[in-house]
Amino acid sequence: MHLKINDPILDVVIKAAMAGGDVCKKFFAQDLKFENKDVSNLVTEADIQAEQAIVEVIRREFPTHDILAEESHTASTSSKHLWVVDPLDGTNNFAHQIPHFAVSIGYWRDGIPQAGVILNPIRDELYYAKSGAGAFGQGAYLSGERLVTNSETALDQSLVGCGFYYDRGEMMRATLRAVESCFERNIHGIRRFGTASLDLIHVASGKYGAFFEYRLAPWDFAAGRLFIEEAGGKITTCRGEVLGLNQSTILASNGHLHEELLELVQKFHP
Repeated sequence: MHLKINDPILDVVIKAAMAGGDVCKKFFAQDLKFENKDVSNLVTEADIQAEQAIVEVIRREFPTHDILAEESHTASTSSKHLWVVDPLDGTNNFAHQIPHFAVSIGYWRDGIPQAGVILNPIRDELYYAKSGAGAFGQGAYLSGERLVTNSETALDQSLVGCGFYYDRGEMMRATLRAVESCFERNIHGIRRFGTASLDLIHVASGKYGAFFEYRLAPWDFAAGRLFIEEAGGKITTCRGEVLGLNQSTILASNGHLHEELLELVQKFHP
């Protein structure tokens, strides 16, 4: 896969994501060494090496920029130039040989998302987004085709995505209660695929009407937030607050369904 947008920031995001994706593909379906994390939050050699490959690309082009990454790099979320990296979103899928995972990279400047890439390396699907006008122009895209949220106005027209944090206690039960309430609104169905960045792409591309989760880390949504906004949707916390770069609840929608879903997810907020 070779893609050049001729935008100085976005080209680096794409190059970095592809470097990370190459590592993930190399390790996929091999015997992997699990590091010491909970069984439901697996970290593999692929995570670590993919992050190293991504960081190397970013550091080479922007040595003074800060990096916040899942495995080994920390930075203040208030940094002027901040790259937020998830080298392998969907590690549990990856570790169990399910080909649904992604590399997710977002570039934020002064606390605002500017560019993002979400790559499914197994399907060779590279989604890219840019905020504001420029050489590339604004919007969210897959292979030159612009992503647009759907126009569903009622939950009984919609498919809804959700995620479960690694907690097996009250947060899990709160999520299940919210899912039950969604079914009571006659949604078409619930989908839980275990890769939040790709779930956000499903909202941005109109497959889902909405997606929610009661706890996500910033690298899970730093790129995805931009895709939702540039595709015409809305994204907030599950209390309707502005979504920043701290660990947070998250509700993303096509915009039309946001208030109805917000009322529902707030009711069961853990």
